[in-house]
This record gives sequence, structure tokens and C-alpha cells, in this order.
Amino acid sequence: MSDQVFRLPDLGEGLTEAEVVRWLVAEGDVVEVDQPVVEVETAKSLVEVPTPYAGTVATRHAPEGGVLEVGKPLLTVAPATASTAASVSPAPAVASAETYREEERAGSGNVLIGYGTSGATAVPGRRRRPRAALAHAASVRASRVPLVVSPLVRKLAREGGVDLRTLDGSGPGGLIVRSDVVRALALPAPSLPSAPAAPAAPSSPGERRIPMTGFRRAVSAALSRSRAEIPEATVWVDVDATRLWELRESTRPGPGLLAYIARFVVAALREYPVFNSRVDTERQEIVELDRIDLGLAVQGARGLVVPAVTDAGALTTTGLDEQIRRVTAAARAGTVTGAGTFTLNNYGRFNVDGSAAIINHPQVAILGFGRIIDRPWVIDGQVCVRKITQMSFVFDHRVADGATAAGFMRSVADAVENPASVIARL
Repeated sequence: MSDQVFRLPDLGEGLTEAEVVRWLVAEGDVVEVDQPVVEVETAKSLVEVPTPYAGTVATRHAPEGGVLEVGKPLLTVAPATASTAASVSPAPAVASAETYREEERAGSGNVLIGYGTSGATAVPGRRRRPRAALAHAASVRASRVPLVVSPLVRKLAREGGVDLRTLDGSGPGGLIVRSDVVRALALPAPSLPSAPAAPAAPSSPGERRIPMTGFRRAVSAALSRSRAEIPEATVWVDVDATRLWELRESTRPGPGLLAYIARFVVAALREYPVFNSRVDTERQEIVELDRIDLGLAVQGARGLVVPAVTDAGALTTTGLDEQIRRVTAAARAGTVTGAGTFTLNNYGRFNVDGSAAIINHPQVAILGFGRIIDRPWVIDGQVCVRKITQMSFVFDHRVADGATAAGFMRSVADAVENPASVIARL
């Protein structure tokens, strides 16, 4: 048996490259089918990539920190020798290899570059429509043999408890791709295209050039698109959060402040649903969304990400608190969970008062809270020391005017100032 070249697979939804963060194996190591061999960073998250081949690692084709295009050689695996074969557990490898062959016989074809076929020319960022998949799609659906060739997709399904036989693939010929499993897990994730690689430019004296990672390029593209397409406007108001602060202190160790604010935001979005929407520019329509998936701006190790609490409108304050902690922890660990329909930004945790934020396209609004600090405040003609925060609201002026934005702002602000009475009505 000759050496087998494992090419960087299509990691999902239009991403054309990935950065090698950390190799998990060294040249000369013995690997099994489906064993993670490298950790790569895409525009969306950190991903452990498993090998579809068993044997001995002959060559690692990219250094740590290098950027590799989809379809380019990632790893060469040599056949295991008689001495090394004994150290490899044969049953899992044989079973996994047989799974690949079964999927190919079912009509998977050359869809995910680097998996399931041989002798094909890999073209980064492009997918060939497989004739076999089209010819056998009907019979495969009837037998429920899952059309999936990527170990990444199967690994995601296995870890999430998703039975691939129950899924209808959205890929060519019914191929099950990563987005199908993600939807089954109820964790939809936005996809942002990677910018094409540019040749390195020489540094001039006195300057230092730092390459932008795929994640940073994706963020740059998304923010630039937001600024270019959305005519945004910003309104802000100072809010007396003393009673909310006291409520939080009286219910410790109950929900955090952000959970209460999230509850008030959800209530305001029900009152002003236009801000839980998107703009269909082709049809010139505002599309209001029934479900509120509350995005949360989180500063993770790789940069700013926006995970979402799915169906936040169906949760209690305690439920929101639990989900907020879960998704923010996942985001800081490098896994973005969900795509929001509206974003809440707690920039007060960075000890600042205000921010003119950028809307997370295709959303139409973002609400931010600054730090809560003691300030002089006039109540009934008397100067008092109160817990004050500044709230800023950035909205798409195509969907609403200032009066509507002010109404939304006051709905949230009034709830912050009188939380007990508002919670009693929710």
C-alpha cells in the first residue's frame, strides 16, 4: 500500500483556508482512523481535525502558524509496518475504514475535498456536483445510509448525540454537511467568507507587520459590511440602576445583573418587534422574527465573538442566567454557539461608560450597557448618590425612526429603574 495524502478538508460553509495552530502528532507517530491530528483555526472557531487514514505519520505539510488552503496537503500517512501495526487497535480502524467505503458506495462522491475519494484534483473553495450522489440519492434515502464523508461531520454528530440516519442532507445529492448537524443541534452558526491570501509585504524601517488571522479577517469583513450597508443611528440615556443593584444583592447567589437586563430586553423586543428583524434588500422588506435569539458580545481569547442564547423569550430570569453563563464560557473557549437576532453588549465589564457599537449584520440593532458607578443624582429636588449606568442603542435607521428607538430605550430603562414591578408583570 502506498502513502496516503490527507488534504485539508472543507471545514464548513464557504471557508477556504485555516491556520495551523497546534500539531497533535509528530512525524513517526502511529495514528488510527478518526484520531485528531491537528488543531486549526478557521474564521469561526478552533477545530480538531481527525485523519481518515491509519498508519505512520510520514510528513506534516504545514508548520504551526502557517495558513493552508482547503484541498492542500496537510498530512502524509505511510502504511503501518508490521512492528507498528501491533500497536494500533485494528478493530476501530477497520470499522471506520469500512464506514468510509460504505458511504462512498452510497454515493458520497468527491464533495468534501480530501475525503472519501482518490485521484481527484482538489480546487480550494470549490465543490464538484457528484454524479454518484445524484444517481443514488433516492435509493440512499430509502435505505437511510447516511450520506456523509467527513470525519469532522461524523465526530460532531457523535459528540452531540445526533443520529445521522435521521438527517436529510442539504449538500449535493443529499450529502450531509456540517451545517445540517449544527441545525440538528439547534446551534445555528453564521458563516463569514475568508479573504483571499495576499503576498507578504516587506516591512519598512520602524514598523512591524502582524498577519491577520482568518478569524480577524472574517471579523473585519463583517464589520466593514455592516458599516457599508447599514445607515445606523445612536441614542443613549443615563439610567438609575440602584433598585436593580439592590435586587441583585438581595437574591444572591441568584441570577446576575446581565440576566435581569436580558429579561428586560426580551420584554422590550416583544413590545417593539421591529428591532428583532432583518432587512431583505432585494425585496425591500423588513422581516420581523418570531423567536428572539439573544446575542451576547463576548471577548474571547481569539477576539470578539457573539454567541447567542437560543429562544431567550421562552426563558425565566434564572434560565437566562444559566444559558448566558453557558454560551459565554463556550465562546471564551473558542466555540461560538448560535447566531443571534439581536445583540446585547455589556462593555461596562471593561470599566468604560459608553460605546457607539457596530451592528452585527444582518441584525438591525445592538444595545449596550456601561459600568454601574456611584454618581450624584437628583430625586425630588434632592441630590443623592445612586448607582448610575449609561445605556446606548445603535439601530438601523431603515427599519425605524428615532421615536421608536426612544420608546424601546425607555422600555428597558424603566425596567432597570423599577425591576420588581416589571418582573411581576412578565
